[in-house]
Amino acid sequence: MIGSSAIRLARAYLAAVAEPPAPALATFVEELGPIDAAAQVRRGEVPEPVAKETSARREWDRGAAHLRAAEAIGARLLIPEDEDWPTAPFLSFAMCGHAHLATPLALWARGPARLVELTERSVAIVGARAATMYGKHVANSIGFGVAELGCTVVSGAAYGIDGAAHRGALAAGGRTVAFLAGGLDAPYPLGHTTLFRRMVETGVLVSEWPVGTVPQRHRFLSRNRLIAAVSAGTVVVEAAGRSGTSKTAKDAGELGRALMAVPGPITSAMSVGTHELIRKENAQLVTRLEDVLEAVGRIGDDLAPRLKADTTARDRLDPLARQVLDAFPARRAASPEQIALEAAVSLPDVLRMLPSLEIDGFVARRDDGWRLCPGGGAKRR
Repeated sequence: MIGSSAIRLARAYLAAVAEPPAPALATFVEELGPIDAAAQVRRGEVPEPVAKETSARREWDRGAAHLRAAEAIGARLLIPEDEDWPTAPFLSFAMCGHAHLATPLALWARGPARLVELTERSVAIVGARAATMYGKHVANSIGFGVAELGCTVVSGAAYGIDGAAHRGALAAGGRTVAFLAGGLDAPYPLGHTTLFRRMVETGVLVSEWPVGTVPQRHRFLSRNRLIAAVSAGTVVVEAAGRSGTSKTAKDAGELGRALMAVPGPITSAMSVGTHELIRKENAQLVTRLEDVLEAVGRIGDDLAPRLKADTTARDRLDPLARQVLDAFPARRAASPEQIALEAAVSLPDVLRMLPSLEIDGFVARRDDGWRLCPGGGAKRR
């Protein structure tokens, strides 16, 4: 349709005319519609906040060229007017009231999967690039488990935690989405070329920036808001004290998403950020897949089972028997009278408990009194 083509072309222009996030331009487009908004931006007939965001590029109309370049690499432009647009997640931008969390004007996507379907139930797993083996193992394990249960793993495809999470999802035969900070023609980092190829076969790569855009530091920070928005919750596995990961976590909290953090060794610099999130940002401490699913799952359906410690023979004793047993000296014999005094239990109760404790292998009677047995309770099955 001519109308839909015109809208797509206008969106392609608008997506490049301002550097994301562009809150003033996003509001302007919402009010006027993309075609009228694009025309006024080209003429410079816009309010001052919009002009501030668009004046440097308003005459740089590369929308048609960007659409052709995307088509050449098998990519496409997703716009809010498409059925594939994840409307529900992005509504949170307007509701949160933070200008820096502006709705994207359009998204470039590469891969066969439908983004709207992938984001119906998804979990973001993010963390440090300079991750430890511990962190990468945890991210890979959670990514595998989340994907195996039918959830989408969302991350930023960086080295370290991000890459481990994506690989875990792919190993499970699951779905994963990567939000990038540059053009889809040369996904960054180059060391993940094989990973990107695998993701494009089954999932989708997404970017706010057109083909040919070079990743820059501020673009990584901007794209983090998208990772947080499309996910029901964000799991931070490892993070330094100040990092882009902390920005993703902050965005998740401001968008009302579940925020989770995996604890690490207190001696690890890569766990300083996660511990700060738990201590100061009320991040939920998670140590297993079940904790993550409970935080982002359906109410009442995805409750994590309570962890149970291994039950020992001593645990199965009644309280009085345990009290008597606890009164035994560790390395010498004791008389029933001495045990009664130490346990603050009557002598008849002690005399009643001793035979059963002996049968169960906890104690033994010797010439010099009653002694604890090594490996007490081994006879109890």
